[in-house]
Amino acid sequence: MNKLLIIAFFISFASCASSQEEHAKSNQNQAVKVTENLKPRLNYIVETSRPKNEINQSFPYDIDLKMVDGKVFNSSKILKPNGKPTVILFWLTTCVPCRYELKAIHEKYENWTEEADFNLVAISTDFQKNYESFVKKVNESDWKWETYIDVNREFRHVMPGQLNGLPQTFIIDKDGNIVYHKRKYRSGDEDLLFEKVKTIAMK
Repeated sequence: MNKLLIIAFFISFASCASSQEEHAKSNQNQAVKVTENLKPRLNYIVETSRPKNEINQSFPYDIDLKMVDGKVFNSSKILKPNGKPTVILFWLTTCVPCRYELKAIHEKYENWTEEADFNLVAISTDFQKNYESFVKKVNESDWKWETYIDVNREFRHVMPGQLNGLPQTFIIDKDGNIVYHKRKYRSGDEDLLFEKVKTIAMK
């Protein structure tokens, strides 16, 4: 009887050990799959943006900007100095304050262009995976200014503060110098922005 109990114990122990080993292998395989699934995304984030020292740090920079129709232009062509102050609005499709600011500016933009001569460009810093959301937002908004997406998210390497926290607005004078920088948005900020634009345009 004792021998039978001992044999049964060893059979049960071996079965349990085998089960634990198979469970461990299963967890290990799942971990490998998760890691492999993350690799492409992580590599994209790391590899598509050039190191800071490879990007022109002076206006108009040399950063690729993509339009809603898929065409890509370099910022050195888009932001080329033309004797006018340039307003750059940085935003995200998922940023609620960005929507408020863009909506407020949209409602006043045509009147602004009658009072002052300036350039205005809106640049989304969305990840490439949100490109379709960018296209949808631009198409449904009917903005009257040029709008692009920073394809490789490189503007954070050249703008003060690394664009930490959006929206952010910059005014660049006709000589290519940043003369105004605003972070976040509160109702009425758009009027203060335009007052700055008019002052700089008259210089």
